[in-house]
Amino acid sequence: MVMLIKYNFCIQHSGRLSTGRAIFAGQEDEMKVTFLGTGTSQGIPVIGCGCQVCQSDDPRDKRLRSSISVETGDQRIIVDCGPDFRQQMLRENITSIDAILVTHGHKDHLGGLDEIRAFNYINGRPADVYSSFGVQQMIKREFSYAFQKEPYPGVPEINLHRITNKPFMIGVDQIIPVRALHYDTTKFVFGFRINDFTYITDAVKISEAEKKKIKGSRVLVLNSLRKQKHYSHFNLEEALALMDEIKPEQGYLTHISHQMGRYREVSKELPGFVKLAFDKLSITF
Repeated sequence: MVMLIKYNFCIQHSGRLSTGRAIFAGQEDEMKVTFLGTGTSQGIPVIGCGCQVCQSDDPRDKRLRSSISVETGDQRIIVDCGPDFRQQMLRENITSIDAILVTHGHKDHLGGLDEIRAFNYINGRPADVYSSFGVQQMIKREFSYAFQKEPYPGVPEINLHRITNKPFMIGVDQIIPVRALHYDTTKFVFGFRINDFTYITDAVKISEAEKKKIKGSRVLVLNSLRKQKHYSHFNLEEALALMDEIKPEQGYLTHISHQMGRYREVSKELPGFVKLAFDKLSITF
């Protein structure tokens, strides 16, 4: 059964859509997910590109690098902190975070980690960052200045927490990792299920065992790079096939390239329970 959704949109004087908030009808506010960014590694617009998507004046076609904020009660978890992390925090007026989950070690998901210095100051403690062992090694290499025995004053303070493919707790929230292939059998990413919400990005294949973790999610977010086949990311056909298999009440597509097409046209091709996510979209359920 598809859930009824009410959309409250803020409309600019030009009549164009600027932000959106989806409220799941008949449900108390228990979890809020905000799409901080929904673009692929280059974002949209792509530097120097004159295509219809990059030149679009629809704000839903402007995409920062993919990341979300998940709020449950008084707790806020950020998933991924790419190069646009600072801009995303300022735009959403986020002044405190409790943890960062990192899906994998590519720069578009990790490159903004230095900016957690502001939260060190605000929260008065190191930032708790959860990732696989391999990603921890990347963090220590890329941000080596933060892990020296006598670090320079003002460098980011980070508490690294190693995660495996087993559930773990952050505060009162149970986090269920979902392991997916990104490129080949040696390159994997972690998606995450928190209560009835599952977020997976940069996946190209998910095993049957891992799919069982996803089933029953009311809201499912999947990456969908473009319409053409890709070697390391779901394309539109593959993402929609998985949506149809899992059958969430509501599905959203993220990590979208300018090769996908414009929001307005692509939206017409989607089944009723699946939508393209866009930057600043909030879901409360």
